[in-house]
Amino acid sequence: MPTTKPIRAAIYGRVSTVNHGQDVGLQMEELRRVAEQRGWLIVDEYIDEGISGGQQSRPALDNLMGAARGGTIDVVAVWRFDRFARSTTHLLAALEEFRLLGVNFVSIREAVDTSTSVGKMVFTFLAAVSEFEKALIQERVRAGVARARAQGKQLGRPRRDIDLGLARMLRDQGHSYRRVAKMMGVPKSTLVRHLADADVAQ
Repeated sequence: MPTTKPIRAAIYGRVSTVNHGQDVGLQMEELRRVAEQRGWLIVDEYIDEGISGGQQSRPALDNLMGAARGGTIDVVAVWRFDRFARSTTHLLAALEEFRLLGVNFVSIREAVDTSTSVGKMVFTFLAAVSEFEKALIQERVRAGVARARAQGKQLGRPRRDIDLGLARMLRDQGHSYRRVAKMMGVPKSTLVRHLADADVAQ
């Protein structure tokens, strides 16, 4: 009879500081128990200690993602969402990548398992909430811009006052745009734009 291959699991834990009673060992112990109960084979453990969840790059998490892309694991298990992801957007992006790679994701404290129909439903719900949040932010930004314009406020960076007469005189003397900009203490792109706008307005 053919033998069933064990499910290859990677477990991940993180604490932002090793002080104030935080101990990644508690997370890992619980993850190991869950792996044993489910009959998983833990192929590797990934731990980031003393690293904030908001950091773009975390060594252990980067290695875990590399293992997933390399096809050496079947499931990633974490203690809680916020130990793994720095934001809802990051979580959804990682879950979508896992889905495409055929890797399941389990968060034991939130009782989410993407190998089950309920877990898939939770993932779909999270994606919908994320889209809703983005739509709300975009709506608020548009409303804020419209309100500022209605009040006559200038949006974006304030325009610099440039002595266009002096700029043209220096150009007529044969100085390059770069040299004129340096002499006047403004970026070359700003100088060129102001001169072009003035020419169009004439």
